[in-house]
Amino acid sequence: MADNDTTKIPSLADGLVNDGRTLMEKFQETGDLIDSSEAISKLQRALEHTPDGHGTVPVVLSFLALAFSSRFDVTDELRDLDEAISAGRRAVELATDEHPAVIPVYLTVLGVSLQSRFHRIGELPDLLEAIPMMRRAVEVTPDGDLAMPERLENHASSLRLLFERTGDLQSLDEAISTYQKLMELAPNGHVGMPSWLNGLGSCFELRFRRTEEIYDISEAIVMQRRAVEHTPDDDSDLPQRLHDLGLSLHTRYDRTRELFDLSEAVAMLRKALELSPPGDENKLSWLNNLGMALRSRFRRTEEMPDLAEAISVQQRAVDLTPNDHPAMPTRLVNLGSSLELLFSSTGDIRDINQAIAMHREAVRLTSDDHADKPSWIGALCSSLQDRFQVNKKLSDLSEVISSTREMVRLTPDGHGNMSRWLGQLGLSLVMRSNRKTGDVDAAREGISRLGEAVTCKSGSPQVKLGAAGMWTSFLMDAYPPAPPSIILPAFDTTLHLIELTATLEQTLQRRYTELQESSGIPLRAACAAFTIDRADKALEWLERGRCLVWGQLTNLRRPLDSLRQYDPHLTDNILEVSKKLDAAGSALTPSRTKMSSSEKTSLEEQAQDNLSLARRWDSLLDQARVFPGFENFLKPLNWLSLLEHLPESGPVIVINIDERRYNPISSEIEESDGNTERGIRCANLRGKRGETVIQGILRVLWKEIVKPILKALNVSKIHQSRVAALPRIWWCPTGPLSFLPIHAAGIYRDTGSESILDYAVSSYTPTVAALTERVKSGAFIEEKTSGLFITSQPSPDGVSSIPGTKKEVLAIYDITKKGGIRVEKLDGMGLTATGCLDHMETCSSVHLACHATQDAEDPLKSRFIFHSGPLELGSILQRNLKNADLAFLSACQTSTGAQKLPDEAVHLAAGMLAAGYRRVVATMWSIGDRHAPDVAVDFYQYLLSRRYPTSDGAFDGRHSAHALYHAPIGTSPSCLGA
Repeated sequence: MADNDTTKIPSLADGLVNDGRTLMEKFQETGDLIDSSEAISKLQRALEHTPDGHGTVPVVLSFLALAFSSRFDVTDELRDLDEAISAGRRAVELATDEHPAVIPVYLTVLGVSLQSRFHRIGELPDLLEAIPMMRRAVEVTPDGDLAMPERLENHASSLRLLFERTGDLQSLDEAISTYQKLMELAPNGHVGMPSWLNGLGSCFELRFRRTEEIYDISEAIVMQRRAVEHTPDDDSDLPQRLHDLGLSLHTRYDRTRELFDLSEAVAMLRKALELSPPGDENKLSWLNNLGMALRSRFRRTEEMPDLAEAISVQQRAVDLTPNDHPAMPTRLVNLGSSLELLFSSTGDIRDINQAIAMHREAVRLTSDDHADKPSWIGALCSSLQDRFQVNKKLSDLSEVISSTREMVRLTPDGHGNMSRWLGQLGLSLVMRSNRKTGDVDAAREGISRLGEAVTCKSGSPQVKLGAAGMWTSFLMDAYPPAPPSIILPAFDTTLHLIELTATLEQTLQRRYTELQESSGIPLRAACAAFTIDRADKALEWLERGRCLVWGQLTNLRRPLDSLRQYDPHLTDNILEVSKKLDAAGSALTPSRTKMSSSEKTSLEEQAQDNLSLARRWDSLLDQARVFPGFENFLKPLNWLSLLEHLPESGPVIVINIDERRYNPISSEIEESDGNTERGIRCANLRGKRGETVIQGILRVLWKEIVKPILKALNVSKIHQSRVAALPRIWWCPTGPLSFLPIHAAGIYRDTGSESILDYAVSSYTPTVAALTERVKSGAFIEEKTSGLFITSQPSPDGVSSIPGTKKEVLAIYDITKKGGIRVEKLDGMGLTATGCLDHMETCSSVHLACHATQDAEDPLKSRFIFHSGPLELGSILQRNLKNADLAFLSACQTSTGAQKLPDEAVHLAAGMLAAGYRRVVATMWSIGDRHAPDVAVDFYQYLLSRRYPTSDGAFDGRHSAHALYHAPIGTSPSCLGA
């Protein structure tokens, strides 16, 4: 070989390189550090025997870099990684275009080494140098090269790390697109697919944390479930993939509060730790994350063993982490947050002091340009605020305010946490104004900051709604009072946020859970509207914020004949999507306890489909709103539209109740005769003048609410002989009043009584819009029944019907049959839920004489009890009951409602209205078996006595309220008509 020949390696060096490569391969199999050291020694000697400028020097340097990097993976000695980077840099510098196939190899080796050192010491320049290497390696790799997938994955991984370090969203978006490109290029069944799915899922999880877009976290879980499914049980990567899936499930729990997500997250994180081999460097991170999930479960269940274990595993992670490790701040913060929670449970001041110390250290260890520093400051502020609640030292609160300002300064615009930080700052400022008398500036700035948190473009609706609750409350209590120009948009925005927390892609069960958090806000909004003399806004806000799910169901089932004349294709699309959303929303959530992994993945994919449907629904509505007259299509009605289609037969009374005041709104009066400031006084329910508890309730309702309203309406008492002339009143109570029998309000004594029954016939409506829709649909025009279906419930022994229900059913059947009504009767012994639904589809009226139970936690599982099984409300809502008119629910507590959702009409009666029935007779409380048959018989006899001669024997459901009034116990507070 000539001295100037640069194409061949000297024979001695060639042998050393081959020996070094062989030893490296052996080390990869055995992990014996002696093999690694000998490989490095031989490669160093080969480099010494290769002349400078020789074309093979970069090859030897690249092998040497790989050898040092491999030894670092075992020893964690930074010297090895420094040597690897030094050799890799020289290989890249000396590479020429003569051998283009090896250039991407040199670039990849250097990029991976730099990325490893970034992992170890967290220095940003290493990562910023690694990324261009990874990107260039991809760019110079020919299409079809078998190494392309690995290089794309390396590049995506480096971009993800850059986002985690700096918060640069553009890097994360590029990482996601790189992973997606990788999966498009790879053939089906590629061995790397599980790894890529997991990496892509992790990127979606990170983007969710930044943007709070629910699609991202759902997509993350779908990808990671697939990754786990396609990873063999003996694969060394399985623990990592289980961990990442568990982390995403926990992240989603933080948003949705679905307990099954949290339970599965804990299980996945435990399994990852169990399967990981001894000495796995990932274990400390996984211990930390398991502690976070256990802490979340403690918050939910208050089981102290969860918190104790959380602190134990997080303390272990901190103890085993080197002080200079970049993960130390994260682990300190999480341990501190668990100790803060322990303080909240035990009150031991040492716990909160220790938590504050750990948070301070985490902040100190983190540079200002680190994406997580605002979060660490937020954790410190939370602990300081907790200590302030105990020691009342203004120094703690002042530090909270100054630190929160710094947190806001360090957070980039558009970050998902900006709303949370602004809300925290606003609350702290208001707290200081309350603590430090006369600090008007702090109060003013605090309220302003809360407003910024609510109107922030980024952030989850749930976080914004929490800030909105504080913002509107402080605005109402502010002195001087906030002007209408601030009050009106504040509550408009808040009501819109309530809508955003319970959107159509969620199941009904999930929507009801979300709405528990905002219960009462619409009532407060209406109260605020009255303080500024805006009864119109009060009505609009009550309609917009109450019975939200009920309204969604109604919109999904609304006829679209008027839209069809403008665009038949658009109308068909809306109908198609509405049916799918309706079915998806009312579907009962199956138990995940015994689900297989593939079944869970399928459920996740269905949830993603529902999200896409909801987005398509919004897009279709926007298209419809372009047409003249459809500008407000399926939007909440303004007050003028609400008043346009009220029934002519009587007034509608909406009663708003709030801790500050109560206000009646009538369709016939503008004010309640000076009673807008009236408060409901506390009544002595222990038996005034010998009263029972129920008599006391009815007396207070009469004196404090009903009688003043009747007086304002100029409704006079009707003599018994003129009962037929009684006017009709529709009651729309709110809040706690929804559970009380307004229709029976009165004073009942042995010596004489006075009650609403002397003045009017009462009905109820969940909302004014529900009533106006009935008017527009012709519910108050003569309607012939197309059949009555009656069922009875067997006794607990399953042999015979309960005597009361059997008597009731037989009596109703006889009088309706004799009256010429098409009537079908089935005993509960032979009736299934499906059979009942089939009959309900063909008959306009249904009479259910049976037991019923209400499920306050999951309203869709409220049910009527048959011998063969329950008929759940969710199943009824899934049927198309296009003939539905009248439902008589002769079962206890079918209109009781749920305490946590007083304004969502979650009882069976409202469910029947949502299913399509125009009018429903139901019970608030229990009703005795001996009374129910008498009520039912007289009810139907009244309807049959008012039928028209030309109606072929059919009865008219419009008379149902009067029919109930004339029942023998029409004065009973247990019965009501809708």
